[in-house]
Amino acid sequence: MSGLEPPFDDTVVLQDMIGEQSYDEDVPNGIFPDDTEKIISDGRLEGNGREDPDDSVEVKIPSERPHNITKARSYVIVAVLLFINLLNYMDRFTIAGVLTKIRPYYQLDDQLSGLLQTVFIVSYMLLSPLFGYLGDRYNRKIIMVAGICFWSGITLASSFVPANMFGLFLFLRGCVGIGEASYSTIAPTLIADLFVKDMRTKMLAIFYFAIPIGSGLGYIVGSEIATALGNWKWALRVTPVLGVICVILISTLVKEPPRGQAEGGTHLHSTSYLDDLKYLLKNKSFVWSTLGFTSVAFVTGALALWAPTYVYNSILVQDQVDRTPKQKDDLSSSVSLTFGIITCLAGFFGVGIGAESARRLRSKFDARADPFVCAFGLLSCMPFLYVAIVVSQYNTIVTWVLIFLGETLLCLNWSIVADILLGVVIPTRRSTAEAVQIVMSHLLGDAGSPYLIGLMSDKIRGNEPKYPQYEYFALQYALYITAFVAVLGGGAFLATAIYIVYDKKKTDKIIHEAIQLSNSSPTNPIPTISLSMRDLQANGKENGLQAEVSTEEDTVPGAPAEPI
Repeated sequence: MSGLEPPFDDTVVLQDMIGEQSYDEDVPNGIFPDDTEKIISDGRLEGNGREDPDDSVEVKIPSERPHNITKARSYVIVAVLLFINLLNYMDRFTIAGVLTKIRPYYQLDDQLSGLLQTVFIVSYMLLSPLFGYLGDRYNRKIIMVAGICFWSGITLASSFVPANMFGLFLFLRGCVGIGEASYSTIAPTLIADLFVKDMRTKMLAIFYFAIPIGSGLGYIVGSEIATALGNWKWALRVTPVLGVICVILISTLVKEPPRGQAEGGTHLHSTSYLDDLKYLLKNKSFVWSTLGFTSVAFVTGALALWAPTYVYNSILVQDQVDRTPKQKDDLSSSVSLTFGIITCLAGFFGVGIGAESARRLRSKFDARADPFVCAFGLLSCMPFLYVAIVVSQYNTIVTWVLIFLGETLLCLNWSIVADILLGVVIPTRRSTAEAVQIVMSHLLGDAGSPYLIGLMSDKIRGNEPKYPQYEYFALQYALYITAFVAVLGGGAFLATAIYIVYDKKKTDKIIHEAIQLSNSSPTNPIPTISLSMRDLQANGKENGLQAEVSTEEDTVPGAPAEPI
């Protein structure tokens, strides 16, 4: 066993690392002696002994599944996580599906209606960093179970709030976000620890099908149950029952893999939360892709809450006839049902096309294919959404078709953004990265967009009475902002393409160095990697490379037996 005591940090000296071996202090730049000079890519020493990821041969990441979780069990785990994610988004958008019934019950204007979604997103956003921190350090399965129980109980309780206590209903709606934050920050990292490369892309695509499909089901289930049972409150009592089923499934079927297991990075240890944040802020691919995803969240958040109401008002404007309250309720349910079906179909095609397009284009554009597809989705959805807003007062069918095409293009990026994050961030910082991305995308995205659209609509309408035509045109002008934000998001993803190749190779190299350190043997106690003192310091503290040195063979399943 080497005399080096784990974990590494930037105080380790090179003499401790090589034990009784002599070290030539005069070697420039702190390079290892000739008999231990190894470059990760091909075993040759180049330049000053430091290797820029851009100039290296591709680092090989193990393709085997974790040795203690079978292939079949891995697929079962993804299926369970998918089901829970469906429930997650169903619960989130049930409110939007019955919003036209909630508004008269609590006597809400557009501003307060938008606040319903905003308060949920704010609590979801603020608690995400906490669960990201916990998810990188403690048992993820237990955290998810606790979160599901909490949000299911709160959702059920909110369905019993009377009409004169809207403040309590708003508070409970905010608390639901706490429970959902515990799941959304952690679940993708489990998939990352089960699969790598193209298989990871496919599994993430399956997992993120839940976002548009679950959102659509929220509209459908919410509106249909409210209509069938004659009370919108019953719509909030479906997901808690399904939540109990989710707890049983996750407790019995989900087995948590070690962090970094799929890539052989199990010897990477957690660092301080401050170091994690510094690392993420220096990761340009992460920063730009997060800004791009923020634009996606802004647009989807605004459309999710206001699109059904907007189309509902457009139909009233077209008809120019008085409807009875019963007829208005039927129309509202019909609009929510149609929008839910469109959202499900758009998500199904969008997520699938996006993931498969990125996978196929990687052979031509390497890692840049991912942000290219995301940028294309945002930039191309803008004209469809803009025209849909304009023509809605003339033809409802054309409006629905344009919304479907716009949403399909908008959904191209859901699984790809997660794949970008998991590819450029090391395993021990992925939950934190997910949390930071959630905070930023919601803080500047859908935490404010529903409220902002409602506020702008109220200001534009002014003191005009709440007739459908006034509400329609006020909301129309407010929704134009979504097209502008989509263009900004496309630009952010194009910026991501500039840095992603470098950042991904850097991440792969750090994981590979951990594998090499863990594979040291009694006959060759010196880790066979190209680490100068500067390399050790940089990759130690800055990049979280705190690794154990093991003399046992095959410590990491699938790791190379000899230096690459």
